[in-house]
Amino acid sequence: MEVMSELTDEAIAIRVQHGDDQSFGILMRRYEHKLTRFGSRFLSSHEDIQDMLQEIFVKAFVNLQSFDANQKFSAWIYRIAHNQFVDQLKKKSREKISFFDLDAFFPHLVGTETADPETNREDLKGTLDQCLDKLDAKYREPLILYYFEELDYQEIAEILQIPISKVGVRLQRGKSLMKKLIEQHGETYG
Repeated sequence: MEVMSELTDEAIAIRVQHGDDQSFGILMRRYEHKLTRFGSRFLSSHEDIQDMLQEIFVKAFVNLQSFDANQKFSAWIYRIAHNQFVDQLKKKSREKISFFDLDAFFPHLVGTETADPETNREDLKGTLDQCLDKLDAKYREPLILYYFEELDYQEIAEILQIPISKVGVRLQRGKSLMKKLIEQHGETYG
């Protein structure tokens, strides 16, 4: 007898495709925190994120028969989430993306002021919020998926439906644009 917690996402998805609807709850538990974190990069309201999360899981369940188990389930569900969050952004006015761990995104950024570290960090956070918000979505999204969601190039390519080579190019250009925007705001790289 298989222990459900040891099964891959893809194996659980196959079980659901074959009529074991209860197993979908395992996938929901595995992805609830990840997709909530991902959603926080698009939406600032916890309630909006939770509403979108419900829609994402409903859409995933309804469309699970179209999932190809030879692909990664994570890329498939992140693609659904990406579409839902982008659609929600289009409906609402554009909001700033919140940052929680700046060191994970740009570990070598340092402020030029001599203020206390917390003040420098808050100033830098505000600058990064403003700069990331100014990036075109085609550069912002790969940066978020790579640095915050820790997805690999293949998964990002599947989510954004672009070639892997474009993922690398967009990450490089996105980082370069962020550097320029930050430098315009008086910050420097260490």
